Amino acid sequence: MRQKAPQQITTTDMPESRLPMLKTTSNLMNKVDRLGWAFGFSLKSYGVRIGIRSNDPSALATARQHLPSEWEAVSSPLVDRVYSILVGSKGSRANGRRLNLLYGDEVRLARLADLDGVYETLESDLRLFVAELARHRVFVHAGVVGWKGQAIVIPGRSYSGKSTLVAELVRAGATYYSDEYAVLDSRGRVHPFLKPLELREEGEFTQTKITAAELGGHSGTKPLPVGLVLMTQFKSGASWRPRKLTAGRGVLEMLFNTVSARRSPERALATLQRVAEQADVLKGVRGNATEVVEALLRRVEGSQNRVRKDQVA
Repeated sequence: MRQKAPQQITTTDMPESRLPMLKTTSNLMNKVDRLGWAFGFSLKSYGVRIGIRSNDPSALATARQHLPSEWEAVSSPLVDRVYSILVGSKGSRANGRRLNLLYGDEVRLARLADLDGVYETLESDLRLFVAELARHRVFVHAGVVGWKGQAIVIPGRSYSGKSTLVAELVRAGATYYSDEYAVLDSRGRVHPFLKPLELREEGEFTQTKITAAELGGHSGTKPLPVGLVLMTQFKSGASWRPRKLTAGRGVLEMLFNTVSARRSPERALATLQRVAEQADVLKGVRGNATEVVEALLRRVEGSQNRVRKDQVA
């Protein structure tokens, strides 16, 4: 898949007859369809078809900046999910503040005066939808970096501290792959899912977006075998004493963070088993991220050396 460069969208480019639409509809969806959409486009990401439409062409240009890193435009208007961005006009409320709406199919996802908040909701919901329905890939909530030809995968949900640990690893020289999803193929290799890291201070909810380059690092471009899976969570003052899990236990731990585990359990299990067969799986709480980075990198290098010795023997 390839990412297309942003384009100027006009009424001529996107005639109403080509507006994205669901393969099946409902009474509620018909009501949303009648809200006056004039511009739209369809795309495919990891085999999932998405449509985005709006009453304002500039909204679509901005929406393209919030798409997954792997996507391509498609000509067919039939999609698996439609996002509808209704940009409010001046005076849409008595106090003069504009309200902007975002729908995911027939469900209203956002009703905000701030358009930036609408796009953030779009980006988050779209990524999750693609992660759940992706064909030929398994998405695990995880941070990922590369180190000397192997990937370190750090599963965990929001507020577990995975993004902070990823940032420290990148500062230490690791290659950035993702701070949200480990994208795994059937061979158990992890692919880049590139987006800015989203970091927050301890105890804070507000996130700051920062790129790998701003951390002094760079981003990966090629799939890597997984050398280390780290199940960890930040705990203030904790000492770093991880324990190694069996492959079976490692699969279960990763499964808890796998987006498609309920929809495609067989495919998810087969992929995670491939990962657990080739990687060490560690579990343990950690304190400050900077205190564990060196130990993690040494662990990956030690694993590489053991593999080389086994191959020679």
